[in-house]
Amino acid sequence: MRKYTVTAVTALRGQTNGGLIYLLPNIVVRLMYLLPLMFLWRVIASGETDAGMTLTQLLTYTYVNALLSEMLVVRTMASAWNYEGELINLYARPYPIFGQLIAQTVGGWAPMLLVFSLPMLAVAPLFGISVIPVTPWFFPSLLLCISLGFALDFIFACVTIRLRGMAWLGHSIRMAIVSLFTGTVIPFRILPFGLTRFFEAQPFGSLGGAPLSLFVGSADPTRVIAVQIAWNIILWPVAIIWFARSKERQVSYGG
Repeated sequence: MRKYTVTAVTALRGQTNGGLIYLLPNIVVRLMYLLPLMFLWRVIASGETDAGMTLTQLLTYTYVNALLSEMLVVRTMASAWNYEGELINLYARPYPIFGQLIAQTVGGWAPMLLVFSLPMLAVAPLFGISVIPVTPWFFPSLLLCISLGFALDFIFACVTIRLRGMAWLGHSIRMAIVSLFTGTVIPFRILPFGLTRFFEAQPFGSLGGAPLSLFVGSADPTRVIAVQIAWNIILWPVAIIWFARSKERQVSYGG
């Protein structure tokens, strides 16, 4: 376990080697995401149309997403390191590739959690935001979300490997899918034309949107947890097998 802890601590230090000032752009980006959406939800909730969620639920949903965004949609360095050649170097270390990537990613979450999420958590009552989940099922749902997030990230890494030099294309495809299908920006509950069930059932719907919906109490915990478990059972073997078969296809700058 010590080797994973050391990797996580190294990743944490890597985020702050230049000082906390280097975290400022990330903080600004999150605030620029958070403030306009909170204003938008107030405008929508003030209308006569039923949004499918109360104003309090919409505000809390967006607020918690900003605090936990890195956990709700996991992004490791696997795809970028494949392009840069670093991923191949991980095979020289005496522990599994997935373990190294997971430890590095979790360690990298710590600085923003400490510098941004905790202070924002403390001032949440000033904005009328409750930071207490409606149901304790939020916590197992968050763990399942993180687990599935790693599996999907490794699958996207396999896609990048198969695309060889077209890493940017893989990144663009991924960002488009994540923005639309995870429910982190637009809650599934407010989608029209009965699309809610469809979006909740697809694998990306078990990422950020699933624990957030439980946090605000807009979804049935039994159904959400069951779908998350099912996708974890299905996609982890896919990630492991596909990654193993993609190892010999790794090409970095033609090397």
